[in-house]
Amino acid sequence: MFKKIRIAVLLLVLFIVAMNAWRSRAQAVAWEHPLQVVVFPINGDGGDASARYIAGLTAEHFKSVDVFMAEQAKRYGVQLTYGQAPVRVALAPEVTSKPPMPPEGGNVLGVMAWSLRLRYWAWKHGDAEGMPAQVRIFVVFHDPATHPRLAHSIGLEKGLIGVVNAFAAPEMAGQNNVVIAHELLHTVGATDKYERTTNLPLYPGGYAEPARSPRYPQTIAEIMGGRIPISETEATIPESLQYAAIGEATAREIGWSR
Repeated sequence: MFKKIRIAVLLLVLFIVAMNAWRSRAQAVAWEHPLQVVVFPINGDGGDASARYIAGLTAEHFKSVDVFMAEQAKRYGVQLTYGQAPVRVALAPEVTSKPPMPPEGGNVLGVMAWSLRLRYWAWKHGDAEGMPAQVRIFVVFHDPATHPRLAHSIGLEKGLIGVVNAFAAPEMAGQNNVVIAHELLHTVGATDKYERTTNLPLYPGGYAEPARSPRYPQTIAEIMGGRIPISETEATIPESLQYAAIGEATAREIGWSR
C-alpha cells in the first residue's frame, strides 16, 4: 500500500511539473508581454580573469540581445501590448555552483536523466530576488587565454533554460551575445539549422539571405544557422548580433510567422 501511495504522489508531482512547464512555455511564446530573461553569470574556470570580468558586468553588456529581438520582431510585424519590446534581459548576481554536464554519447535515457538534473539544479540556483524569470540563461565564463575552445552551449525548451559557454573578454562580448540569443531562441521552440559535423549552415533555412544572387558570400548569419556562409565549404562566426537575423523558418517555429 505504501509503495502505491508513493508512486501516486510521484505521478502527481510529475503531472504538476509538466503542467507548469506547459503553461510557462505557452505564456512565453504568446508574445503578448515581454519575455523576462535573466542572465546568471558563473565563473567556469575559477580564474581571476573570469572573476574580474564577471565583477564588471552590467545589464548593458546584454542590451544587444534586447535590441536584436526588437528589430527582428518588427520585421515580422510582431507587436506587443503598449508597444513593449519582445524580450527584456536582466542580470542576476553570480551563481557559484556549476550546472551538471551533459552526458557523453547522448543516449536517450542519459539525456533524459541529465535534463531532469539540470532543471532541478536551475530550480535551486536560478532565482534572483526582485527578478522574476521566465527564461533563465546561465552564462559560464572562461578565460580565453586558458580556454581557447569551449564546449557547446545548450538551450532547453522544457524548463526554458539555457547554458551558454562564453569568453571572459570584452572583445568577445558581441559573439557571446550571439550565442545567448541562439540559445534563448532554442528555449522558445527554434531548432538548429546547421550541419553538426561541419557547423556549416543548412540551405535554405540556415541562410539569412537564401534568395541572394550570387548565393555567396552571404553578408549576415541566420541566428539558428550560427554562421555567415562565405562559400559552400566555409562560414564565419558573426562578430555581433548586428550581423545576424531571424529567418523565415525560425520565425515560424517561435510563433512570429505562419
